[in-house]
Amino acid sequence: MNVESTTGHDITQAAPEVRDTFGRPLQDLRISLLDRCNFRCPYCMPEAEFDRDYQFLTRRQRLSHDEIFRIAAIAVGLGVSKLRLTGGEPLLDKKVADLIAQLSKLQGVDDLALTTNGVLLPPVAQALADAGLHRVTISLDTMDEDIFSHMSGNRGELAKVLKGIEAAEKAGLTPIKINVVVQRGVNDHTVLDVLDHFRGSGHIVRLIEYMDVGNRNGWKLEQVVPSLDLKKMIQTRWPIRAVGRNYPGEVASRYKYLDGEGEVGFISSVTEPFCGACSRARLSADGILYTCLFATAGLNLMEPIRNGASDAELADLLKNVWIERKDRYSELRALQPAEKPLISKVEMYRMGG
Repeated sequence: MNVESTTGHDITQAAPEVRDTFGRPLQDLRISLLDRCNFRCPYCMPEAEFDRDYQFLTRRQRLSHDEIFRIAAIAVGLGVSKLRLTGGEPLLDKKVADLIAQLSKLQGVDDLALTTNGVLLPPVAQALADAGLHRVTISLDTMDEDIFSHMSGNRGELAKVLKGIEAAEKAGLTPIKINVVVQRGVNDHTVLDVLDHFRGSGHIVRLIEYMDVGNRNGWKLEQVVPSLDLKKMIQTRWPIRAVGRNYPGEVASRYKYLDGEGEVGFISSVTEPFCGACSRARLSADGILYTCLFATAGLNLMEPIRNGASDAELADLLKNVWIERKDRYSELRALQPAEKPLISKVEMYRMGG
């Protein structure tokens, strides 16, 4: 790969894979564009804390698109083949299509995706596709309007999310993945309704065990609905069978409906940790590179970029932090008392999901 960086230097594909202390390659970079969101989901950004007076990052405190592109290009040179734009809500960035157009030019990127709550998709879906975006993942925890309103902090409207999904499908941003975080006593009784709505649509619903991401959601193990229980519940209505993963390191276990009406995925970070196959790094809006969703700290890339570091120096920083990576939080969590948090973690809205 030869792509000219914003410094005017060529960024050339490195030959050897970069692997961490457990032999895991660096393949996936998730990029949080900003820390703002138009929802106030209780498990991520509760209204009580993130009110109108909350001070989010200023434009100057966030990476510019050119800085994001530069880091992404260097990461691709180290073996990254999957890029995902996240937030906060990434569509609050009015120029996100321009960034996608830049990133889509990187040779070696097999998957350029965006995760969104879907509300802002209808007017921009086609522009995102035209810019080079491959697909979208949309967060939608329930089809019950009252529960949806509660889970979005009374900021979201279910009908608008569904229109966003329709717009993404029309624009060809497929396959669309629908992420459902399942919480016992909150939305677990509506799971079959979500599956029923999307069966036969070509969209893939992924049921995610409620995780202790960040420190604000008051997570308790008893709130987790194990994927095994969900599979049994689904089997009683629509028989399903396990199928293989699409690619090494895929986090979801895939199941197909026996009647041919599509597939459903299970992300079981709590009951079946998949740290051993994790190949993901996360770049926050303020330029911190994290090597785990449950990280306590990360590598500051904004500072060296703005102090004139060369591409080779940035590549060394990125490569070295990955080589020294030892993260396996979910596996360690499984060995700890259920209600004892291991660490004070970075919040999810800072680094994206």
